[in-house]
Amino acid sequence: MELRYLAYALMGVVILIHLYIVWLEMFAWTTRGPKVFRSLPASLFPPTKAMAANQGLYNGFLAAGLIWALSITDLHWQRNVAFFFLGCVMVAGLYGAATASRRILWVQTVPALLAAAVLWLSA
Repeated sequence: MELRYLAYALMGVVILIHLYIVWLEMFAWTTRGPKVFRSLPASLFPPTKAMAANQGLYNGFLAAGLIWALSITDLHWQRNVAFFFLGCVMVAGLYGAATASRRILWVQTVPALLAAAVLWLSA
C-alpha cells in the first residue's frame, strides 16, 4: 500500500474528529459538552453556547479544508493544501492543550501530526 493512502486515511480521522467537534460545539454544547469537559462547571455551558458555536464553526473550516485537500487531483497542490490545514489543526491543538486541556494535545494535535508525517514520508 502506498504511504499516500495511509496519509489519506489519517487525514480522514482528523476530518472525523473535527466534524465531531463541530457537532459538539455548535449543536450539543449544553447537552454533551458538560460530559466531555468535566473539569468545567455545568453552569458555564448555557451562557457560553454562542462562543462554543463560533469555535465549532472554525473547526468546521479545518475539516472543510482537509476535505478540499483530498479532492485536489494535482498531488503537489493537494500536499500543499493538506500541510497547511494539518498545520492549522496542530497549532489549534497546541494552543488548546496549553490553555484549556492537555487532552486536546492527544485528540487533536497528535492525529494531525501523524497525518502530516506520513504525508511527508509519502513524497
